[in-house]
Amino acid sequence: MTSNHQPIGIFDSGVGGLTVLREFDRALPNESVLYFGDTARLPYGTRTASEITDFVRDILDWMADHGVKMALMACNTSSALALDRVRAEYDFPILGLIFPGARAAVKAGQRIGVISTPATAKSGAYGDAMREINPGVEVWEVGCPQFVPIVEGNRIQDASTIATAREYLEPLIDHNIDTLVYGCTHYPHLAEVIRPIVGDRVTLIDPAAHLVRATTRELDLLGLRATNPRQATQFYVSGVPSQFAELSSRWLGFRPQVQRVAFPGMVDAHADRPLVNAEE
Repeated sequence: MTSNHQPIGIFDSGVGGLTVLREFDRALPNESVLYFGDTARLPYGTRTASEITDFVRDILDWMADHGVKMALMACNTSSALALDRVRAEYDFPILGLIFPGARAAVKAGQRIGVISTPATAKSGAYGDAMREINPGVEVWEVGCPQFVPIVEGNRIQDASTIATAREYLEPLIDHNIDTLVYGCTHYPHLAEVIRPIVGDRVTLIDPAAHLVRATTRELDLLGLRATNPRQATQFYVSGVPSQFAELSSRWLGFRPQVQRVAFPGMVDAHADRPLVNAEE
């Protein structure tokens, strides 16, 4: 029987999901969290839907074994390509980023740009969701293959990052967008670069915040809100724990204790190199 004091699982391909964790900690301070980063199997943004679905099942099976009461896909690529396939396979709720982000975007504007990984952009998931909510909106989705490597490689301050951002964003600016969606959980880390380029008139939508609001509503609906003080967040990765700990400390404000999880049959292609080429 599910208890309101069981943890909630949050997973991503890497550090991008920390933007969801940040919003989660603010809104739900009593909830305990298992955070998982699938760093051994990056990149997600260039994987097939079948591969990503298999990865997601591995993670959700592991989370089920660890007694989560709910799971959050803190990865837009997984949300776009795997959520509908796996949601009915588990006896706990699984929430994704696409629909919460889409709902927030159509409330904010009519001419909407989405920046995301190539896999998410190719899926058209955000545009489909937005037009389902409001058929009158115009949506342009742009894949940004270099943004995640920039974040994972700690190159946000590099001069070349601004040039890369302009290359991705100028087509959306040319479409006179009034709203821009961060279609990848890594991208809010680039806000200091993106905001000056798009200007103050464009509303920036971070689906992470809206996913957490949806999570709060779901917990209340199911009577699963935790009331006792939370346990310390537990961090797990499929790759090298020290690499994740070093990179994530920039946004967490502390160096986390990170444990490694190896799934059966998984080949760790990233064990001997840093995460600088990682992509959600």
